[in-house]
Amino acid sequence: MTFSLGNTFGALFIGVTLAAILFGLTNLQAFIYCQTHKGTSITLYKLVVIWLWISDALHLALLVHCAYHYLVTNYANFSALTEIVWSFKLQVLVNVLIVPVVHFSYIHRIWILSKGRSRVLPAVAFGILVVICSGVSIPVVWAIYKCHLFKDLVGIEWWTYGVVGSAAFADIVIASSLCYLLVASRTGFTGTDSFLVKLVFYTISTGSITIVCLIMVIIACALLPKTFVFLAIDFLAPKLYVNSFIALLNARYYVQDNADVVKSPESHIRHGIYPKLRIGGAQDLEHQVSQKDSGDDVLHTTHPI
Repeated sequence: MTFSLGNTFGALFIGVTLAAILFGLTNLQAFIYCQTHKGTSITLYKLVVIWLWISDALHLALLVHCAYHYLVTNYANFSALTEIVWSFKLQVLVNVLIVPVVHFSYIHRIWILSKGRSRVLPAVAFGILVVICSGVSIPVVWAIYKCHLFKDLVGIEWWTYGVVGSAAFADIVIASSLCYLLVASRTGFTGTDSFLVKLVFYTISTGSITIVCLIMVIIACALLPKTFVFLAIDFLAPKLYVNSFIALLNARYYVQDNADVVKSPESHIRHGIYPKLRIGGAQDLEHQVSQKDSGDDVLHTTHPI
């Protein structure tokens, strides 16, 4: 088997490097989330953030081991370069564990926003995710574990298209559902509606990042099937999922205008990511009030994000 190191293991090295950079952004996003929710009780989304951070760190560790195995331990050992190391297979499993958790967290967000409305949207989205997880992702993980050489991956190329395409479709459904519910929640008040428009834009932005990445994986796999370019891009997908989700949780600290922040000599009052929206005419999203400590005496009104 002949191959070029530049577009194979060179691409793999670049992918691992970019993944490490994105993990740095994950640390920043997680730090901001923990700081802004310091002193509050344990919630579902806190547990999700912790799980995603741990999974993301494990994913990067496996990628680093994979790169070290091929580029350092087996440097110039071309026979070893054709074999798939265990860390490469395991990172695929971690990838499959990260993406559904992010998707289900978005579904939970949609479920909350649908309170007082028809809950067909979350039901449909949930059904799509079940099909993706059980019908596509699990067989692919098993098929990759049965592969021993990189050339064996060519035989499951169409499964790769199925997994990546299904994930991209799920992203489109989730982003569209969130945007629809946010737009439908307009109150007629300029400040609130302006905030909702910013949230819709933010939802589209974070959702489109992962969609573009997945589309690039499909294109690279189709045009360059005998290289590792599509693998290098795929390494970035779980990092982008984690970053985009935690960034959305932190959205209220990024998209605030003068109407959202009321300052006084003694306190600052900030609204949550989804302000009090009248959904279904009578129901508001649940909220919790947490007070930051001493010096600044800051009062945050936050919703279960």
